[in-house]
Amino acid sequence: MLRREFLLGTAGAGLALATATAGMPRLAQAANRPFTFTSWGGALSNAEKVAFMDPFAALKGIEIINTSPTETAKIKAMVEAKNVEWDLVTVGGSAVWQGAQENFVEPLDLSKIPNAKNLDPGWVNPYGIATSTGATIIGWSQSAFPADAGPQSWADFWNVKEFPGARGLYKNFLYNYEAALLAAGLSRAEIYPATQEKLDLAFGKLAEIKPNVTVWWGAGAQPPQLLSSGELAMCSVWTGRALAAEAEGAPISHTYKDGIAWGNWWVIIKGSPYVELAHEAMNFAIGEEPQTALLTLNSYGPVLEAAAAKADERGRAMMVMSPQNVKVMGVILNEEEVNKYVLATQERWNQFLLG
Repeated sequence: MLRREFLLGTAGAGLALATATAGMPRLAQAANRPFTFTSWGGALSNAEKVAFMDPFAALKGIEIINTSPTETAKIKAMVEAKNVEWDLVTVGGSAVWQGAQENFVEPLDLSKIPNAKNLDPGWVNPYGIATSTGATIIGWSQSAFPADAGPQSWADFWNVKEFPGARGLYKNFLYNYEAALLAAGLSRAEIYPATQEKLDLAFGKLAEIKPNVTVWWGAGAQPPQLLSSGELAMCSVWTGRALAAEAEGAPISHTYKDGIAWGNWWVIIKGSPYVELAHEAMNFAIGEEPQTALLTLNSYGPVLEAAAAKADERGRAMMVMSPQNVKVMGVILNEEEVNKYVLATQERWNQFLLG
């Protein structure tokens, strides 16, 4: 069944259920479709559904459609066409800044998200809220290196003599800018701001490794698959995808050393008929109980420190923001700077990939 047919078929049921739910009739009648949450897919979408969306739907007595993957271009097209099919969406942090600048996300009313005051200010933006944490890390195939003897830094990743084999990197300049500068020996404090000198250095380092990069991946499922099959010896990979694959017995390993930490940000799409409900969902997701529920899923960690403090030893080893992992991370993404350098280098990056 096509997704459009499914939505049309379920819209009536969602409307009837919402009409019978106190406080919900106007929202449902205005939308003529269920509230729709969109994320990247895979381990993250599963974590968000189990910890956040299913409990929120049960609490409100409503139907919520969960879809994937997130596509910024599709969001912009929806808004421009005034045909918004998604309401609440998980995006990368730089897309929060882009959405504010290009007017495709709603400004937040933080008075309706009181739980935001319990977060570190770095996880709160006038246009978005981070609800979970992850990182881009180095993963390797156990057919290329023993489980405990793979690359332990981006400098190792760039060292093709001591660590031979095909590499994989993300298809966008994001993450690669940070990885290249860490490989060049810059410290965490030196990565930002993204000056022209640093951009040139990053492109120069990437030119060094480019002959050994056989895959520029775009979907989070690719790195674990390519490492498991042995097609790649090492690859940048999202933590949640690596942890999920390893839990299923995939012959891959990873390190948090030199990791690039980031948050999974939620935004409300401009023109959504469910703006009020989306605020409620955001507030719910950053509450202590839903945040603590993330600990049992062993993929993406909480942004709420009170929830993170409840992790057991195994959980602390997996959580990006646990003290033992934060101290070995290469850098925590500065999303405002990311937005600036991505916009400033789009044409240069495209030419780099084609050259």
